[in-house]
Amino acid sequence: MEFLKNISQNIFKKRSIDDLILTSKKSELKKTLSVFDLIVIGIGAVVGTGIFAIVGVAITGNSESVGAGHAIVISMVLAAVACIVPALCYSEIASMIPVAGSAYTYTYATMGEFMAWMVGWILMLEYAIGNITVASAWSGYFMQFLKGFKNCLPDFILNIPIWLRYDYRAIYSMCDKYGWDIHDKIPFLFDKIPVAVNMPAVIIVLILTLLLIKGVKESTRVASIMVGVNMFMILSFIIIGSHYVKPENWHPFLPPVEPVTGILMGTFTIFFAYIGFDAISTAAEETEKPQRDLPIAILGTLIICTILYVAVALVLTGIVPINQIDALAPIAHAMKFVGKDWFAGLISVGALCALTTVLLVYQLGTTRILYAISRDRFLPRSWRMIHRKFKTPHVMTWISGIVVIVCGLFMDLKISADLCNYGTFTSFVIICLAVLILRKTNPDTHRPFKVPFSPILPIIGILICLVLIFFSLNTLKTSSNYFISWLVVGFLIYALYGYRQKRIGEQKRN
Repeated sequence: MEFLKNISQNIFKKRSIDDLILTSKKSELKKTLSVFDLIVIGIGAVVGTGIFAIVGVAITGNSESVGAGHAIVISMVLAAVACIVPALCYSEIASMIPVAGSAYTYTYATMGEFMAWMVGWILMLEYAIGNITVASAWSGYFMQFLKGFKNCLPDFILNIPIWLRYDYRAIYSMCDKYGWDIHDKIPFLFDKIPVAVNMPAVIIVLILTLLLIKGVKESTRVASIMVGVNMFMILSFIIIGSHYVKPENWHPFLPPVEPVTGILMGTFTIFFAYIGFDAISTAAEETEKPQRDLPIAILGTLIICTILYVAVALVLTGIVPINQIDALAPIAHAMKFVGKDWFAGLISVGALCALTTVLLVYQLGTTRILYAISRDRFLPRSWRMIHRKFKTPHVMTWISGIVVIVCGLFMDLKISADLCNYGTFTSFVIICLAVLILRKTNPDTHRPFKVPFSPILPIIGILICLVLIFFSLNTLKTSSNYFISWLVVGFLIYALYGYRQKRIGEQKRN
């Protein structure tokens, strides 16, 4: 009984806000980020994924669910509404607790170490697995980009074997679709082990890993250039494409089959495009004025990106009939549809810049959350070593990069996106709940930013996210089973390793 009592006391043990802030002040991470840098991080993580990787699938649907069709605009607004309340909650807590770790750290301050660990584990699902989705999309656009140089590049580069540019699952699906013999398409070790490596995705992840080790300020400089190119391409598409919009293409506006299901599943799918804004809070310890800059960057990113998403969706569905939209490269295909092939080629450049920025930000978020978890001794202490010259968590950065590369060898792109959404919705529920808890437990703590209409808005945010989670659990069977398995694995790691390591760390400190 005494043993069980100790466990129950420890798993609900919280870290005080003062203790967390004191830890952040002792941080070895370099404070170099301004509000502009944070907005670049936010826009870089949000804009590219939705427009270049997800919007087509959200419109057309897939084998497990119907698409939103023209009503993708409604889906985008619903996704933005689902984000706005968590964004307000993130802003309040980030201004109170400007510490690396995002929702993991905030949960530790409100619900105890076990829930903090599980939220941190779920955030790994959001960022690391989300990075796999984006890396796969990046690889596809990169190969399309190379085809524009068919008169300059040798044939062996332009026609890389499919086993060097797709993962095994993608190749297997292609063989099944076209009736190919998979043994003719990829090599097998010992006639049993398939060899398939998405080499472009591996290379870009390695390059960005090295860039992040070099420094977060250097990384945001590169990101700001790519965000500038991306914004130029998107605004150009909106302006040029608006001249070819035919209002009759918007009829019927609602999906003719299962309209409610189509809109809700479109919301769930497009939500993947919004998740990057919470990556801003992971860089709290590297921000010069976190109490002021974090709320501005989080809310500013969400507003800017929602306006861009809706404008792009209206132009896209106004140009191309729903049944002719290309799910994989909708923007480039839309320009080809109206005879603007030259601009379709430029779109590939914009897509590469956009998706590269997303990869960079997701990788940054992964390492900073892992850094916070390791600092609390739930993971090996050696993982949080700081580079002597660059002042970055280089060991953790390498680990996160290798995880993305290894998982990318066998993870399906659509399943990765769905898993990422499950992680995001869960963390948003926790964030809204954390605001309600802190309003009760720490009512007098200074809050540079406050969620208006509390507790009504946080409760609405919780309900919206829970509805989308349970609705998708009943529809997306494969990814929902993977999500539950992920939670079980996280629980086992805590029970068999994290809990014991935390107790050993406390004994040494005492």
